[in-house]
Amino acid sequence: MRLCHFLSGLILCSVTGFSMADASSFQPMDIFELQWAKDPQISPDGKHVVYVRHGFNVMSDDEDNGLWIIGVDGKSHEPLTSSSSHAASPRWSPTGDRIAYVSDASGTSQIHVRWLESGRDTAITNLQTSPGSLTWSPDGTRLAFIQFVSKKPKPIGERQKQPEGAEWKSDARVFEDSFYRSDSSGFLKPGRPQIFVVSADGGIPVQLTKENHLHMGTLSWTPDGDSIYFSSNYNDDWQIDRSESDLFNVRVDTRKVTRITDRDGPDSEPAVSPDGKWLAYIGSNDDKKYQDGKVYLSSITNHQPRLLFDLDRSVRKIVWSSDSKAIYFSYIDKSVAKVGRADLKGRSADIASGLGGSAVGRPYAGASFSVSSNGLVAHDLSLSEQPANVAVTERKKTRQLTNLNRDLVTYRDVSDVEEIWFDSSYDDLPIQGWLIKPPGFDPSKQYPLILEIHGGPYSAYGDYFSAELQLYAAAGYVVLYTNPRGSTSYGREFAQKIHHDYPGNDYDDLMSAVDAVVGRGYIDEENLFVTGGSGGGILTAWIVTKTDRFRAAVSQKPVINWFTLTFNSDIGPFFWPMFFEQLPWKDPAAYLAKSPISAVHNVKTPTMLLTGENDLRTPMSESEQFYQALQLNGVDTALVRIQDSTHSISKAPSNLLRKVSYVLGWFDRYQSQNSEGGVEKN
Repeated sequence: MRLCHFLSGLILCSVTGFSMADASSFQPMDIFELQWAKDPQISPDGKHVVYVRHGFNVMSDDEDNGLWIIGVDGKSHEPLTSSSSHAASPRWSPTGDRIAYVSDASGTSQIHVRWLESGRDTAITNLQTSPGSLTWSPDGTRLAFIQFVSKKPKPIGERQKQPEGAEWKSDARVFEDSFYRSDSSGFLKPGRPQIFVVSADGGIPVQLTKENHLHMGTLSWTPDGDSIYFSSNYNDDWQIDRSESDLFNVRVDTRKVTRITDRDGPDSEPAVSPDGKWLAYIGSNDDKKYQDGKVYLSSITNHQPRLLFDLDRSVRKIVWSSDSKAIYFSYIDKSVAKVGRADLKGRSADIASGLGGSAVGRPYAGASFSVSSNGLVAHDLSLSEQPANVAVTERKKTRQLTNLNRDLVTYRDVSDVEEIWFDSSYDDLPIQGWLIKPPGFDPSKQYPLILEIHGGPYSAYGDYFSAELQLYAAAGYVVLYTNPRGSTSYGREFAQKIHHDYPGNDYDDLMSAVDAVVGRGYIDEENLFVTGGSGGGILTAWIVTKTDRFRAAVSQKPVINWFTLTFNSDIGPFFWPMFFEQLPWKDPAAYLAKSPISAVHNVKTPTMLLTGENDLRTPMSESEQFYQALQLNGVDTALVRIQDSTHSISKAPSNLLRKVSYVLGWFDRYQSQNSEGGVEKN
C-alpha cells in the first residue's frame, strides 16, 4: 500500500512495491531541484544569450527566477541577478551594451537597466504597478512599456462620513465592468492598462494612451522612434467581444492614436520592419469558431494588407530579419514547437524544432525565441527527461548551451516518453498520444493505467517534461495522455470538430486511446484510472457519466454546469460563442445537455473533485455541485479544496505535490491488488 505523509507542509511518499520506493526514481521533493529556462534573448551581435532561470524555492513555497547570461559557444555561463529578485523580461538595447528588465529587487516591480561593461545596475522607474511589454526604442534612448492605470469610479449615492473614532466596516466594492475579476489577480481595480515611454536613463514616464480600453501585447517602434504600433479593441462592445482586436499607431510627440486595421477578427503582434517600409502582424477573421493565427503583411505608408502565408497552424510570434527581407515566426505542428522563416513572397521553411519545455507541471506545448542581427536564433529547447534549456540554431544546426538538470537526470531514473498514434472509434480520425512507463518497466507484467487529459480545450500536450506525470509513473502507473479532437497544432478543421459540441466525440477519442494501450497487453484492465484539469476536468466528469470502466476518477477544477459557469467564471462571456449557439437564457437545454451535472445519476465510479479555493476560472461552486449530487446519489466521493490556490494549482510547488498526492491516494484506495508493482500475466 502507498503511505503518504505530510512533513512541514510538504509531501513525502513511500511506496511499497512501486518504483517510487526505489531511490533512483523521480521523487516528489525532486521538484525543488528542477531548473528551467524561459525567454532566451540573444544579443544583437549574436555572441551572448540572456535568459530567465526558474526554480522552486522549498522555503518560500514559490518560484525563484533570476537572469543568467551565457556565450553562444556555451562558455561564460554566469548569473546577472539574484534568483530572489524575481527578474523577468530581459531585453537587449539596440547596441547590445545594456539590458533592460523587470525586477522586484527594490520591493516593487520596476524597470531596471544593467550596463554590461561596468556591471552597474539600477531601477530607472518608480512605478505603482508592474510594467509589461518592455521594448527599446531603435536609438536606445527610451523604453516603451504597458502599465495599469487606476481610474476613479463614478460614485453611486452619497457616502456618509463616519464619526471621529468610530470603527465602521470597509466601504462596499462596486463594479460596472463585465470583466471585474481575474483568476490570477482577484477583484480588479477600476482602470485600464496604458502605454508609456520613459528615458533609458531614468525619469518620469510619459503616458501615451488614455482610452478606456485594454492595451496589451507587443509594442513595435517605427525606426525613426516617432510612433509605436500596438493592438487593442476600441469597439464599443469591447468588454463583451474580447476576441476582437485591431492595430493602432500612437505618435510619441502628440499622443495621437490612429486606427490601422478594422475588421471583424483579432489582429495582434504588430512588427515594423527595420527599414520602416513594412508592417507584419498576426490575424484571422472572426466566424465565432476557433481560428489559427495567420501572418499578414502591408505597406506602412499605404495599408493594404495581404495574407503572407497560412500554415493551417497558429503563428505565435513574429521577428524581422535585420535586412527587412524576411520574418521569423514560431508555431506548433503536431505538438512540436518550431521556428520558421518566410520571405516577403510568403515562401517559408523551418529553421529550428523541438522548442518549449517550460510548463514543468504538465506537458503543454510552447515556444520562446529571439533572433540576432546575423540570423542566429536563440530558443528554449525541450527534452522529455528535463525542463527547458537554452539552445541556439544556425543554418538549421542546433547547439544546446545549457544542461540545467544534468545532475538530476544522472542520478534519477526519469521515465522516457513514447509517442503513439491511433484512430478514433468514432470516425477513424488519427489521434496523437504519448505514454510514460514506470522505471524498470517490464512488458511481461501488467500495470495500472492513468489516463491524464489536458485542459483548454484549445491547447496541446506533447513530448515535454512533466513533473506531475513523472511522479505518477514513478508510483508504478503507465501514464497515457493524448491530444483529442479540439486540440491545437493539427489545423483548424481538427480544432473545430468540437465547435458547439463539447464535450462530444472527444470522449470517443479518449476511450480509443485507452483501448489502443490496453491492446498492448501490459495494462491491467481492472485498474484503469482517469484524471485531468480544467478542460480535462470536465472531460473526466463527462467520462464517468458515460462509462464505469474506470475504478476511480479525479476531476480537477472542472466545468460541471455550463449555465452556471457562464455567469460565475471570470471569463464567462468568452465561453458561449465558442461552445454554444445562443446565450444561456435563450437555450438552457443546450447548456444542460453538455453539462456533466445533467447525467450525474449515471455515475458509479468513485470520483474526487479537486479545485483551488480561490479559483475564479472554474469556481469551487462547480465542483461542489457534482460533489453534492454524487453524495445524494450514494457514490463514493471526496471534495478537496486546495487552500491559497487559484486555477493554477501548481503555481505553488507544495500545491503541485498535494495535487499529485491526493490523486495517487484516491487511486490507491480503489486499486485492486492485481497489478501492484507490476504482476506477471496469467
